[in-house]
Amino acid sequence: MPEVLVVEDEEPLSLLLKYNLESEGYDVEVCARGDDAEIRLKESQPDLVLLDWMLPGISGIELCRRIRAKSETELIPVIMLTARGEESERIRGLSTGADDYVVKPFSIPELMARVRAILRRAKPETVSTRLNSGDIELDRETHRVRRLGREIHLGPTEFKLLEFLMSSPGRVFSREQLLDGVWGHDVYVDERTVDVHVGRLRKAINRGNLRDPIRTVRGAGYAFNDQFA
Repeated sequence: MPEVLVVEDEEPLSLLLKYNLESEGYDVEVCARGDDAEIRLKESQPDLVLLDWMLPGISGIELCRRIRAKSETELIPVIMLTARGEESERIRGLSTGADDYVVKPFSIPELMARVRAILRRAKPETVSTRLNSGDIELDRETHRVRRLGREIHLGPTEFKLLEFLMSSPGRVFSREQLLDGVWGHDVYVDERTVDVHVGRLRKAINRGNLRDPIRTVRGAGYAFNDQFA
């Protein structure tokens, strides 16, 4: 299981990142201060660091410099999170050694895609490009889905929805959680939209009277049932 260290002092954001990363199967630890994160990095090295620019103790940009300066941490991928969107600041962050740079507010699905892409390059053995459950196979790289060997054509939103559900089989997600995980917390979409897209997804993957792998939990939300086959 890939380990991700989140260094972020805004508690609502750090909790949101932790939740979404854990939903994708990552082992997550959170630090709210730059100096605490530096101590944590001396104890053991994660597979990736999500690092806020502005931090108490040691700034994110200084911590990134220190990560790159030490032989035991110099190869750890770093994604900088910041409210600074100017080109000069992006260049500064990348020249310090960051592998990627995300400006707040950002899309959670986009950030998760960047995390997967960087881990695939740095440690390809830690990130699976395919999800398999029952008789359904989802390929994250080619954006193809097959069931019993037959290709299923999904729209972009239905693909993201299936990927999100398959990443945590058996786990029940509320409509609000699905909105955050699939559409992003900075996009306003009515919760009823989730029901519409779940209906479209079911219609596409259950053709031929196949057993429905998506379970509706009344009053709670939806789950992907990994025991359906």
